[in-house]
Amino acid sequence: SLCFPEWMNISVMCLFSLLNVCAVKFEDCQRGRDVSFISSDPNFSVRSDGTVYAGQNVANLSEPVQFMVTARGLHDQHIWETTVKLALAGHPHSLPLSKPRVIKFPRRHLRFSSSNGLRRQKRDWVIPPINVPENSRGPFPHMLVRIRSDQDKDVGIRYSITGAGADQPPSGIYNIDPISGNMFVTQPLDREERASFHLRAHAVDMNGNQVENPIDLYIYVIDMNDNRPEFHNQVYNGSVAEGSKPGSSVMQVTATDSDDSTTANGMVRYRILSQTPHSPIPNMFTINSETGDIVTVAAGLDREKVSQYTIIVQATDMEGNLNFGLSNTATALISITDINDNPPELTVRTFSGEVPENKVNVVVTNLTVVDRDQPHSPNWNAVYRIVSGDPTGHFTIRTNPITNEGMLTVVKPVDFEMNRAFMLTVVVSNQAHLASGIQSSLQSTAGVTISVQDVNEPPVFPVNPKVIRFEEGVPAGTTLTVFAAQDPDHFIHQIVRYSKLSDPANWLKINRTNGQITTMALLDRESTYVKNNVYEATFLAFDNGSPQASGTGTLQIYLIDVNDNAPVLVPKEAQVCERARPNSKINITASDADADPNVGPFVFELPTFPVSVRRNWTISRLSGDYAQLRLRIPYLEADVYEFPIIVSDSGNPPLSNRSMIRVKVCPCDDNGDCSATGAVAAAGLGTGAIIAILICIIILLSMVLLFVVWMKRREKERQAKPLLIDPEDDVRDNILKYDEEGGGEEDQDYDLSQLQQPESLDHIINKPTGVRRVDERPVVAESQYPVRPSIPHPGDIGDFINDGLRAADNDPTAPPYDSLLVFDYEGSGSTTGSISSLNSTSSGDQDYDYLNDWGPRFKKLADLYGGGDDD
Repeated sequence: SLCFPEWMNISVMCLFSLLNVCAVKFEDCQRGRDVSFISSDPNFSVRSDGTVYAGQNVANLSEPVQFMVTARGLHDQHIWETTVKLALAGHPHSLPLSKPRVIKFPRRHLRFSSSNGLRRQKRDWVIPPINVPENSRGPFPHMLVRIRSDQDKDVGIRYSITGAGADQPPSGIYNIDPISGNMFVTQPLDREERASFHLRAHAVDMNGNQVENPIDLYIYVIDMNDNRPEFHNQVYNGSVAEGSKPGSSVMQVTATDSDDSTTANGMVRYRILSQTPHSPIPNMFTINSETGDIVTVAAGLDREKVSQYTIIVQATDMEGNLNFGLSNTATALISITDINDNPPELTVRTFSGEVPENKVNVVVTNLTVVDRDQPHSPNWNAVYRIVSGDPTGHFTIRTNPITNEGMLTVVKPVDFEMNRAFMLTVVVSNQAHLASGIQSSLQSTAGVTISVQDVNEPPVFPVNPKVIRFEEGVPAGTTLTVFAAQDPDHFIHQIVRYSKLSDPANWLKINRTNGQITTMALLDRESTYVKNNVYEATFLAFDNGSPQASGTGTLQIYLIDVNDNAPVLVPKEAQVCERARPNSKINITASDADADPNVGPFVFELPTFPVSVRRNWTISRLSGDYAQLRLRIPYLEADVYEFPIIVSDSGNPPLSNRSMIRVKVCPCDDNGDCSATGAVAAAGLGTGAIIAILICIIILLSMVLLFVVWMKRREKERQAKPLLIDPEDDVRDNILKYDEEGGGEEDQDYDLSQLQQPESLDHIINKPTGVRRVDERPVVAESQYPVRPSIPHPGDIGDFINDGLRAADNDPTAPPYDSLLVFDYEGSGSTTGSISSLNSTSSGDQDYDYLNDWGPRFKKLADLYGGGDDD
C-alpha cells in the first residue's frame, strides 16, 4: 500500500503469469478517498480494487510491456499516475529502465484553521522509491526522474544531488542536469554489490540561496536472476548403515544463491538427477527440495553388495522452475556402513592336526573362516572358543589378525602315555554382536581331531631335588642313597644309565647302572663348598633311545655338625700398660668353625707351664664367650711377651686349643695410652736391634763413598789417556747448530768477504790433502789419500787426525763458525784399495786387544771382539 501525494508519478513492475492478474492497490493519504483507474494500454484494464488484468491471451508475450495507470479521485480533483511494467513470470530478459517521471516540489495552498482562519501552508513532500532494474542494457546515461520546483518560473533554479552514488563513493553512478533537473543513471547496476541508494535533491537560486527544502530520493535496485546457485562443497560425503529403514537420514547438501532470497530469483530447490549404481532399485534415495536433506526411500541397502552410492544433486533457483531458473550440480558420495549381519562360517566341519608330546607353543592346525562383513572390523574379527574336549586346558585358540584364522596352539604339554588323541569342539563368533534379527549359522561350530605323537622322553627323577641328612665326617666309601630315575616311555623298554654332572668338592660317585651314591672323601660341613649346611651335587640320567634323551637330578646332602673344630683365640695381639691400672685389661674371645651346640660358652685357662705366665697374668670370665686378661703383678717391664692360653668349647666331648697371644707391655701416659717411646720398645726394638740398624747405615754410607772415589779415579784415568777424537769435536752424538749469527762485536774481526764465492781457487788447490769441508764442493781433482796399513797403530791415527785439525785451523778461507770436517772423503780415483775383500767372518784368529789402547770409546769393541776363547 502506497500513499502518493498529488502530481507524483510512480511505476510498478509485475511478473505477469498466465492467470492474467497483477494487483496494484492505491490509497490516498487520508485513507477515505474513492478513486477510479484508467489504463493507457487497451490490452490491460484496472478494476476498482486496483487489479490489473489482461484483456487477451498474453502467452506469446516475448518482451516486457509498459503502460501508464491514472488514478483520479471521484469527489475531488486529485490525480495520481504510475507506470506499470509487466513481464511474463520466469522470463529471463531483464526489464528496461523505467520512463522518466516528473517530481515536483509541493505546491502551497490555502487551508482553513479554526483559530487563525485562512492561511497558506506548505505540504510535506513524500517521494516513493525509484526502482531501477539491475543489469540494464541501457542506453546510458538514462534519465530516471526530473526534479522541478514551482518557483522555477519566477527565479532561476539550480538543481543538485548528494549522497553515496552521486558525490560520494561509489561516485558517478548518478548525476543531475543543474538547469533542467533531469536525473540520470550512468551505468548498469548490480544488486549483489549494492541494493539501494539514498540521495538528496537540492534546489537553490542563482545566488546559491536555498529555494526549497532538500528532498530524499530512495533508489532501489530491482533484482534479476543473474546468479546460479552455488553448492558449499563440490563433493559431499555421507553414510548410512546397511539395512536402514526407509526415511533414514543420510546427509544434507546446501546451496546458496546470491540473488534476492525474498523473490523467486533466490529461492533454491533441490532434486536428484542420477544414482549410481541402480541396485537394488534406481531410486534408493530422495531429497527434500527445500532443505537439501537426503533420506532413504526404500529398504534393501546391503554393504556386501553395494558399498557406496554416487548421487548427482541439482540445485535450481526460480523455485525450481527448469524453464527460467539457473541450475548447478554437486556430487554426494554415500557410503554404506557395515553392520554385523553376516555371522562367521568355518570352511569345513572337521579339522585335524597332530602335536608331539611335551611341546608347548606349537600350532596344531589353523581354523579357516569366512565372513562377508567389513574386513578388520569388530563385525569381521573372529573369536574362537573351545567348548568341549579339553577339560585340563592343554590348548587355546589365538586369532591371526591378518587372515582371521584361528591358530589352535598347545599351551600345556600333552603326554602320549596319558592321552594319545583329543577330540575338540570349537565355536567361532564375531568380536561384535550380531545385528538384531540375524541368527547364528550352523557352520559356526566344527570338530578338531588332534593326534599326539610319541617322542623319546628323558628319564625323570621322581624326587628332584632329593634331600638326605648325614653327619659330617662320613668316611670315604660310605653309601649315602640310591638316586634312581624313571623312564616315562612305558610302551618302549629302554635302559637308563647315570653319570655325575656336578660335584664341586669331588666327594661323591654314582653307580652307572643303579644310581647308587657313594662317598669318595670325608664330608666336611665347614668346607667352602657347603652352603647353609647343604652340599649340592647334580647327576645325569640318560636312556638308549634314538635320539638319546637325558634328564638331570639334584642331590642335596644336609650335613649335621659334629665337634671337629677346636676354638681359636681372638685377638692374637694386644697391648697393656707396664703398671697395673684399672683400665689395663684385655678382652679376649674365641671363634669356632662348628655350629651350635659345639661352640660357646668357651672356657679360658692359663697353662701351668711356664710358671711365669700364671705369676704375671690372670684371666677372669666375663660371659659365656668373653673373658678378661690383666696383669697380676703391679709392674711388668716394657717388652713383648708371647704366651699360650688354653680355650675349650662346649662340645661333647669338648675340644681345646692352646693358642698363643702376643702382648706388648709399654709405658703409658696419664690417659693410659702407650707413649711414643713405649710404643717403640713394645714393638720389640731393643738395644741390639738399634745397633744393627746403625751398622747397616754405616755400611751403606761406606759403599757410597767408595763408589764416588772409584768414579773420580776413573775420570782421571780417562783424562790422562789421549782420545782419538776430542769429545768437543765428536759430532756423532752431538747437536750442531748452524743458524747462530755470531757473538756480536766479537765477530767484527772476521773478514766476511771470505763467506762469499772466492774469485780464485788457489786456496782450494793448495789445501792439504785428505781434508775437506762439507760446505765446499771439489772443483779440482781430489787429493789422493795415502794407503793406510792393514793394522794401523793408534799413534798413526792420532797423527792423521791432528794433521787435519791443524790444516783446518790454518785455513784462511774457513768461515767464522764451526763446521763439520770430513776426513774420510775418498773422492774420485782414490788410491785406497777395495774393501770388498772384507767380510764378517774371519778365516783365522785375529787379535783385537789393541782396541783396549784406543780409549774408553773403543772399550765396547774390545769387549765384543777381544777376550780370546773365554769370551
